[in-house]
Amino acid sequence: MELRRKRAYDTAESSDGFRVLVDRLWPRGVAKERAEIDLWAKDTAPSPELRKAWHAAPDDEWGTYADRYRAELDGETAPALDELAAELKQHGVVTLVYAAHDEEHNHAVVLEAALRELL
Repeated sequence: MELRRKRAYDTAESSDGFRVLVDRLWPRGVAKERAEIDLWAKDTAPSPELRKAWHAAPDDEWGTYADRYRAELDGETAPALDELAAELKQHGVVTLVYAAHDEEHNHAVVLEAALRELL
């Protein structure tokens, strides 16, 4: 299986395969029809508290945020992560869709790494 990441504001393409929105909130200004989302895995997104902390102080250490999110994925979010991994195994190409502007410092990067370990 091939696992990719893509911003929700980028055009959906057939080559994206199975598209999974991995944000807890729907991306602002993106029509559901245009997004072409096959699955909304909001239960695997960072907790509201962690998301708010990251947005309140985005200049904080990226590693600290990533570590805190990974701890959530390994703890309270583990059942949702396992369920998502089981679903993704059924598809040849999967694209994790997220709204963050920074393509390298966002929760989808951490989630992708966690999924790769399970897949």
